[in-house]
Order: sequence, then C-alpha cells, then structure tokens
Amino acid sequence: MSSQTSNEYEKYYVPEKSKLAVMATIGLMLSVFGAGSILNDMTFGEAEGGSSSWTIFLVGLFWFMATLFVWFRTAIRENMAGMNSVQLKRSYVLGMWWFIFSEVMFFAAFFGALFYLRTLVGPWLAGEGEGGRMNHLLWDNFSYSWPMMETPQEAVGGAASQPMANQGSFVSPHKSMAFKDATAWWAWLPLWNTIILLSSSVTVHFAHTALLKSNKSKFNLWLGISVALGIIFVGLQALEYYEAYAHYGLTLNSGIYGSTFFMLTGFHGFHVLMGMTMLLIQFLRSVFGGHFTAEDHFGFEASSWYWHFVDVVWVLLFLFVYIL
Repeated sequence: MSSQTSNEYEKYYVPEKSKLAVMATIGLMLSVFGAGSILNDMTFGEAEGGSSSWTIFLVGLFWFMATLFVWFRTAIRENMAGMNSVQLKRSYVLGMWWFIFSEVMFFAAFFGALFYLRTLVGPWLAGEGEGGRMNHLLWDNFSYSWPMMETPQEAVGGAASQPMANQGSFVSPHKSMAFKDATAWWAWLPLWNTIILLSSSVTVHFAHTALLKSNKSKFNLWLGISVALGIIFVGLQALEYYEAYAHYGLTLNSGIYGSTFFMLTGFHGFHVLMGMTMLLIQFLRSVFGGHFTAEDHFGFEASSWYWHFVDVVWVLLFLFVYIL
C-alpha cells in the first residue's frame, strides 16, 4: 500500500466572507415585489396618490445587477490570479447545472399552468366533464376554444353581470398571436424569432468549437454574431408586443389567454436578455481582456449552456403557445 502525504492534496481556495449573497437577495426581493405590484396596478388600477411600483422594481433591479457585477468581477479576478483549483472549478460546473435545473422547474410551473388551463379548466368552464356541472350558475353561454377570444366574464355580460368572483374587468382580444390568425407566414414574427434564436444556438456552438481549437479570431467572430442575433430577437419580441397591444387588443387584461401569453413569453424574453448579456460579457472579456483559452473558459461555457437552455424553452413556447 502506497503512502500519501499532505503534498499530494490540491489546495482548495476558500473566498473570504462576503455580504454579496445577502445584497443580491435584497435586490431580487425588491424587484420581484415591484414587478408584482406593477401587474396588480395594471389589473386593478393604481391607488389614489399614485403608485411607487415602477420605482421599487427599477431600484431592486439596479441593486441586483450591480451586486452581480461586483460578484462576478471578483470571481473572474480570482480565476485570472490562479486561485481557482480544479476542484473549485468543478463546483462551479455543478452550481451552474443546479441553476439551470431551477430554471427548468420555473418554466415547468408555467407550462403546467397552461396545460391545466387548456385541458381541464377551459372545458370545465364551458360545461364539459365532471368539473362543468355548475357552469350554468356561473358562466352561462360560455363556449371554450383556444385561444380564448371571449372570456367567461364577457359571456355573462361583463363584470357588472358576473355572479361572483369578480376580480377586475377583462376584454378579449380581437386577434390572437397564433399561427392560424397570421395574415401571411412570412410576416409572422414568431417564425422569424424562432429562426433567429435557433441560428444563434448554432453560432454559439461554432464559437465553442473555435475556442477548443484555440482560434480566438473565429471565436470572437461567432460569439459576436450570437450576441447580435440575441439583440435582434429581443427587438423583434418588443415589436411583437407592440403589435399585440396596439393592433390586436391582446394585453395582460385579455383574460387567461393574455395572462399566459405574456407571462410565458415575457419571462422567456427576460431570460433571453439575461443570456444575451452573459454572452456579451464573455465577448468583451475575450476581445478586450484576452481571456479564455482552450483549457480554461468556464465563463463562456456556462453562458453557452444557458443560451442553449433558453433556445429549448423557446421551441416549446413556439409549439404550445403559437402553433398548437
């Protein structure tokens, strides 16, 4: 049996105590509370004297982003100084995978709500199945179809005629964002967004392949193209939202269809913006800082994993929100 000495063990760098986790939590809680208040104001109107929802949301978001900037800058400097061991880098990989798993569960909740609505709640409100026995007492004359172009509230004559559970006034859109309502396939924005986002996933892969071959010029080129495609996607989604609000009458107050549409696509758009920012930071690090080698590029690799994740989520959104 061979003997081992302490010199054979790799030194594990333990960072100093930090308040960054607490600071990030405070910023995240403020931004989430502010966002919830904004949605509440949009449904029921602002309270007398105005609302501070947007102020709380923006302050919390800025606080959170500033904290992450300091936190990630510290981690990058530690790695560039050679403080990160192989074991610590392995823990970074596990941490990123757990983070992506938490995001999977986040979107699973919204997709689950959409499935529950479309397969159970909607038909029940229209009087189908065991759950629809009391429909005639609440939502008489309501017929279910998806997308819902008439809310149960409108079927009974509006908020004033609603027998119970009056939670605000809702007005259905006169046109949906689904493919069946598109005037022409080539003018349908979700299709172009799908092409752009899937293309960006390919260019990120090309960038990764170039980096593994130590070709930094091609890496920077493909990564820059990926960032540009991400920016285009966000811009087209903003155009889609303008089209929905200004021309289709599709808003957050358009009943459950409007709520699920904007919650699913809106949260995904936020994640695309976050992923695009991550890729942009890696691009700037590579171009101006000379960071990343074929052996040491976890910052880019983690960002690419996240980008592929948001691409997969969009494919599911494209199928279940726009097509089916």
